[in-house]
Amino acid sequence: MPDNVTSLFRSTAAHSPSMAALTRESDGSGPVDFCIPCNPYFPTPAMFDEMADKLREIVTYYPSSADTITAELCSLLRLPPQCVAMGNGSTELITWIDHLLVRESLAVPVPTFGRWTDQPMETGKRVDMFPLQESSGFALDLAQYAEFIRARGTRAAVICNPNNPDGGFVHKHAIVQFMDAMADRDLVIVDESFLEFADAEAEPSVVQEAMIRPNVVVLRSLGKNFGLHGIRFGYLVANPALAGRIRSMLPKWNLNSFAEHVVFMLKEHGQEYAQSLQQVRRDRLEMASQLSSLPGLTVYPSQGNFLFVRLPVGAEGTVVRDRLLTEHRILVRECGNKIGSSSRFLRLVVRPQVDVRRLVSGLEQVLYGTRRGAAVPEPSTGTSYSSGTAAVDRLVGATNGAGMPGLAAQAVAAGAPGTGGGMPMPAAAQAYPQPHQQMPQPQLPQQIPQPQLPQLPQQIPQPQLPGQIPPPQLPQQMPQPPMQQPPVPQPAMPPPAMPQPAVAQAIPQPAPSPTPPGVPARGGLTAAQVRGTTGPVPPGGLSPAAATGWPGTTNWPNAAGMGQVG
Repeated sequence: MPDNVTSLFRSTAAHSPSMAALTRESDGSGPVDFCIPCNPYFPTPAMFDEMADKLREIVTYYPSSADTITAELCSLLRLPPQCVAMGNGSTELITWIDHLLVRESLAVPVPTFGRWTDQPMETGKRVDMFPLQESSGFALDLAQYAEFIRARGTRAAVICNPNNPDGGFVHKHAIVQFMDAMADRDLVIVDESFLEFADAEAEPSVVQEAMIRPNVVVLRSLGKNFGLHGIRFGYLVANPALAGRIRSMLPKWNLNSFAEHVVFMLKEHGQEYAQSLQQVRRDRLEMASQLSSLPGLTVYPSQGNFLFVRLPVGAEGTVVRDRLLTEHRILVRECGNKIGSSSRFLRLVVRPQVDVRRLVSGLEQVLYGTRRGAAVPEPSTGTSYSSGTAAVDRLVGATNGAGMPGLAAQAVAAGAPGTGGGMPMPAAAQAYPQPHQQMPQPQLPQQIPQPQLPQLPQQIPQPQLPGQIPPPQLPQQMPQPPMQQPPVPQPAMPPPAMPQPAVAQAIPQPAPSPTPPGVPARGGLTAAQVRGTTGPVPPGGLSPAAATGWPGTTNWPNAAGMGQVG
């Protein structure tokens, strides 16, 4: 592919350029796609032929109303239509959840899907980011997350299960326990967009629990599971009052004719869909095994249809991405512009083995030259742009996501920290044991000299743990910039130690990388450098949840998401 195609990545903030844009800038054919997390085995060729035969009818006429399409989907899922709202993609539903159900603050583990951080910041909400620890394989410990939410006084919380980009999985019983602990919060959102690809347990979804709880919303995707990202459709499940609030704001024809046609096809193709999920899970294991054989490459356990990998020492993600694209016509997702990640990491979508062999061959040539195991070359200096990680993380360190419209996009564009206001934190509920210390605010090490950020105390040689300040108290109304923020008092206390959850491993793992956890990548920051800390687990609180290893079960949901297919 021509070198100028890589210029498309310079204008993106939290996402990669579209396949259509890449194709237009190339010779008319797209690359092998390891970036966009779609099911490669569904729809079947026969289903595509059927849609092609009806293309004129599909694009000529109005679709049925959203109520009609939702009713058909609910008949497959065996869900009451009053508990379901369908959107023109899950991002439309995220937008309305933010506008209607998130009052002032939202807690989000990072790294994760960018809209969960960007959307509420764009509407002036305070986003409390809970960094997942690289040293524990990015596993989400719900006990520590609950303490973080209590200490910050956050009113709403998000869990992505499996998480994007790392594929981390939390078992259903732990999520239900977390819901119970968060019963006094305004909202708990469980994003199950990639749950159909998980096989760590037979019935992992919490949709049934969401319908009977007053403050829980479950979000699910259809485009990812069905391999049809271009058909924008997804749905949420909640109690009738919450689902009805979202549904009342959606246009009558917010779903297009392609979405309608696919939904009405599903009842005849449930077995093919179930087989496609089974094949993705087999490919995930094989792909992880092949990638783990590359020297210095770390592959993290995943329950999604993608794998999160850490590049070897000296390899910079933007350089690897650009060379794979221009020299090998392979598109990968470099994660330097995801908050809480760095350009040491790639997210690679699970694909058929013929494509994986091409990916492994391309990585061997880019990382080691033509000989596997050769020394990893230093990254080239030919690119004149950054992934934007340092700018975004400096901003997060200064405000922890305090609300300002377009905050994340401004940080990436300007390359400098911003100032902003937000809402004061409400006191934590008395029904839950409170930690004895105020939750500190994470600070970032100085990768790039910043006069407004203090030098960090040197606790250990590697990794450097950030110093901490309490979260800023923010005004009730969104200020109009420019505005001077009041000084923040400094607590005279040492930072508490972060307990590290154990990572369960069900299959042999690759040999450890020579890179210690927390070593920064060139031009970016690691998750360890934006980490926060929490107080001790309160007596009688949640039990720390171990990370999920590779699955051992062979069961999976059928096309309707109910029960298993033998």
